[in-house]
Amino acid sequence: MHPQVLHTARLELSAPGDGDVATIHAECQDAAIQRFTTVPSPYLPADAETFVDLTRRWWADGSEATWGIRLDGRLVGMVGLANLPSGGPEIGYWVSSRVRGRGVATEAARAVVGWGFAPERPAVERIEWRAVVGNTGSARVARSLGFRYEGLLRRAHVNALGRSDLWIGGLLRGDDRAPVPWPVLG
Repeated sequence: MHPQVLHTARLELSAPGDGDVATIHAECQDAAIQRFTTVPSPYLPADAETFVDLTRRWWADGSEATWGIRLDGRLVGMVGLANLPSGGPEIGYWVSSRVRGRGVATEAARAVVGWGFAPERPAVERIEWRAVVGNTGSARVARSLGFRYEGLLRRAHVNALGRSDLWIGGLLRGDDRAPVPWPVLG
């Protein structure tokens, strides 16, 4: 699979490249990104280089599609679908603290959901969302896209900080995309 570029009203989503390594490294120093994702901690420049190399391999073998989120030409986050061959990939995203609360994650994730459920990918029947309990920003993004809250996965998240419980949600190809209430968001 070749990397694809997606465009939204404000954003360009394109594969991360060597020119993004320094920005990825700098952004992944954010305590929230380290807490709520599986990035290594401490996050070293070599980790960013390895990540960019991995995204190339994932695109090439069709296992994962990962995009850098670009606003006004600047990298401000990442979004992707992992485990594509399963037919139920998991969406993941993070955005820079500079743009949080401005709808960037929602806009990028909406484009990726559309890509995942496009007619040329009929095997994708479900997109799964997971977030560390307490990551209400990520939960609000998922809810706004029509994901349904499905429950709690106890001690299922593992990163350098230890184990955490996860919220889980899902969106089926045929679901109405209108937001529905989530018990964890009130």
